Amino acid sequence: MTDVVRLESVSKIYGRGQSAVAALREVSVSIPRGSFTAVMGPSGSGKSTFLHCSAGLDVPSSGSVRLGGTELAGMTESALTELRRRRVGFVFQSFNLVPALTVLENITLPLRLAGAKVDGAWLAEIVGRVGLDGRTGHRPAQLSGGQQQRVAIARALVTRPEVVFGDEPTGALDTMTARDVLVLLREVVSALGQTVVMVTHDPVAASYADTVLFLADGRIVDSMAAPTAEKVAERMTRLGAWN
Repeated sequence: MTDVVRLESVSKIYGRGQSAVAALREVSVSIPRGSFTAVMGPSGSGKSTFLHCSAGLDVPSSGSVRLGGTELAGMTESALTELRRRRVGFVFQSFNLVPALTVLENITLPLRLAGAKVDGAWLAEIVGRVGLDGRTGHRPAQLSGGQQQRVAIARALVTRPEVVFGDEPTGALDTMTARDVLVLLREVVSALGQTVVMVTHDPVAASYADTVLFLADGRIVDSMAAPTAEKVAERMTRLGAWN
């Protein structure tokens, strides 16, 4: 199994001098293609910075970040924007849908921004996979929170990205709806071969992943394969995440 994301000795420092804060410290990790990885850690551990550097949303202070065979360090902002548009999908806690656009228009927005053609067969498969058949003409305000997140997931998949990054994608959802979204993310990995990297604070959400990475003080301090909610919660307690 090849790596789709590889970080080598990545550090990220905000500020200068005595006010400098190290959000990431010499982080090295590989994310295998076709895998579901959850990233957890106490507040301030560097989870969001890890995701932003991995996805090309932020530039590390030092170290190497590779997406597929592409080194992100040294790329211009316009080149990074183009790379994110074509090769990366994003799912956020707040959905980030355009209220004036229909479900179908929201899903295909990344393709239109990139000036790319819509693959009708792929679009139909995605819409069916995420359970939005019959709702493509609706606007976001006509949908439940869970349905809006399904639109966001479909939008993240429509460009056939190399990796989908989720930043607390179930954080704004109730327990039952969150479970449905997690089942969907698990399915796009298992059935479509997609790669998903998800930052979460929820041990139940993390249990849907193949591997959990634990961050503390800007470093990866542990990992867990075949996680269960109970094991993840116990590990997080040891890290002081609930304090």
